[in-house]
Amino acid sequence: MKILSNWLRAYLPALKVSDRQLADDLTLRGIAVEGVFDLGSSNGSLFEMDITTNRVDAMNHYGIAREAAAMYDIPLLPLEASLPAARPAKQPFPVRIEAQDLCGRFTARVLRNVKIAPSSGEVAQRFALLEQKLIGNAVDATNFVTMAMGHPTHAFDLDKVEGAIVVRRAKAGERLKLLDGTERTLVADDLVVADEQKALALAGVMGGWDTMITPATKNILVEAAWFDPGSVRRSSRRHGLHTDASHRFERGADFAAPPIASALVSCLILAAGGEIEGEIVDVVVPEFAARTIARPPISLAIGEVTRILGKTVEGQPIDAATVERYLTALGCGVQPTSGGPYTVTLPSWRLDLEREIDLIEEVARLHGYNRFSNTLPNFAGSVVELPWAAKEKMLRGKLLAAGHTEAISSTFCSATEAVTFAPQPNSYVPLGNPLSEEVGCLRPSLVPGMLTMLAHNLNREVDDLKLFEMGTIFTGNTDRVQERPSLVLGATGAAIAPHAHAEGRAYTFFDMKGAAEELLAGFVTRSSYFDTFPAASGLMPQWLHPGRAARLVADGETVGFFGQLAPQEAQLRKLRQTVFVGEFDLERLYRHALREPAARELSRFPAVVRDFSLIFPDAIQWRQISDALQVLAIAEMRSFEPLEIFRGGKTVSLAPGHYSILLRAVFQAQERTLRDEEVQGWWERIIEAVRSLGGVLRS
Repeated sequence: MKILSNWLRAYLPALKVSDRQLADDLTLRGIAVEGVFDLGSSNGSLFEMDITTNRVDAMNHYGIAREAAAMYDIPLLPLEASLPAARPAKQPFPVRIEAQDLCGRFTARVLRNVKIAPSSGEVAQRFALLEQKLIGNAVDATNFVTMAMGHPTHAFDLDKVEGAIVVRRAKAGERLKLLDGTERTLVADDLVVADEQKALALAGVMGGWDTMITPATKNILVEAAWFDPGSVRRSSRRHGLHTDASHRFERGADFAAPPIASALVSCLILAAGGEIEGEIVDVVVPEFAARTIARPPISLAIGEVTRILGKTVEGQPIDAATVERYLTALGCGVQPTSGGPYTVTLPSWRLDLEREIDLIEEVARLHGYNRFSNTLPNFAGSVVELPWAAKEKMLRGKLLAAGHTEAISSTFCSATEAVTFAPQPNSYVPLGNPLSEEVGCLRPSLVPGMLTMLAHNLNREVDDLKLFEMGTIFTGNTDRVQERPSLVLGATGAAIAPHAHAEGRAYTFFDMKGAAEELLAGFVTRSSYFDTFPAASGLMPQWLHPGRAARLVADGETVGFFGQLAPQEAQLRKLRQTVFVGEFDLERLYRHALREPAARELSRFPAVVRDFSLIFPDAIQWRQISDALQVLAIAEMRSFEPLEIFRGGKTVSLAPGHYSILLRAVFQAQERTLRDEEVQGWWERIIEAVRSLGGVLRS
């Protein structure tokens, strides 16, 4: 944004500092001046400003002058417009606000017998310095006032307005030709300024072609209004229009500004000729007035100011007089109470002030953060760990030890991703005011962020990846948002890189299964298992490959899904190699206690190893074999594990539908040497358990 220092000085006749000093002081107080350009001895300087989105009040010359007046404790001239007396009107100009939830205030002033001419004098001079195009005195007046005080206005050719002004929602499919020459098809959510027959302007964004000011215009209707920021933002994004007006309205304009803005515009137009007909028509919606100019006051305690800000570099805290001076200069009403906190009424142009801490921040900002000692505020108590901190630390440690790298993705995702990755249909939260369609929803899953990070690395020739993220997901709807902790794993490329003593190996489904088992092993669970469902059942996430995915269940609760990414998702994201991904519900995992490591003294007695070569039907899975052996509860059986699986070959054949497994069991007692008859008894019990599953010893 461009600001003229001479224009600022017109509002601040007592300002004595140089332009360079003014720029530096404003920057130190959050009104950033990124560049200062000399325009000549009589023209002052041009400031290139970067104003944050919450400070719409400073997106104009008068707002910045207000900041300077507060900084230097100098008077600020009021905005004044000396209008000629109005000639009587038969009746006030009719204005109706039908969409009272989208328009809070609308003012209309009728100007008759105006003369449309090129702008001259102060307007032309300042426009030239700002490199602003001159159009005509009426249009230039509206642009000039926007730059002066920050409130957008609009001028209609009154003779082309049919009947009353009606602020309403557009009719679905209604057409409107705008001032830029484009014709737009409106939707029912668009707010328009219309007459009795047609739409005249897209409210808060751009005026219409049919009622624009031309050299033939004789009568003008000056509009100054206040529109709901969300409505303007939606229309602006929907139609791809970003204007000076929409930039200000969608950030929250000053509800009290329309009458003075209308007077300033009218004064500039009438300088070339014309007269006012009737008084200004000012229609106000009480609900919006209560939320803006009639907001409840804030209580401010000087003791809290001292506690938060501490001492200044001079060794003393900010006193009450300084607090009063700063807040009063910003437009606040400061009323002391007997022995208690101040009651602070808020200015209409500062909708960003909502709490006591906001006022304290304003005091600190105007005083200068560099003028406070580097001390921390007083704090009583101690830092308390979250209940799940130890469990989170355990998970992070296991994943880092396994070679995963922690990553952080965006909290937002697109609506398409929200639909695809939401755990249940329609259980995602759209944003009411998104920055773009790509970040229009709160993420219902960590998976889309993980896939974005994997794609980002693969597109930069990083082919071997093992990443994880622990974060919050958001489900529910706009009325009730539920936040839950979640964990996502993502991997592609090599699981083990080749080196001098081993060959490399690609990451597979079973690597992710092993990672899931290792994570679950850190918690105390009664039972756990993996299973899957047919693709047609709809019980598996649609972002997983229907034949290469599994579910993890612990104590009867689903705690996660993992597997190979579905082909359609891989193609959509242009992933050029196989990707594995899994998401786990940390809220359910955290319900389980951590498994405490237990040290056990090593036995001094020898172990006995027995191998079993067994044949099973293909329907029997390892989990069933493991469960059957655990049920035996042989205390001396330290371990049992499969060494190899054989499904037949050229030299040795098995019956169709069967496989052979070599099982090794290790027996060892803590206090004695095992006897052969003991081991033989356990061997027979194991064979009996195997036979109950349909298995036999291989001959």
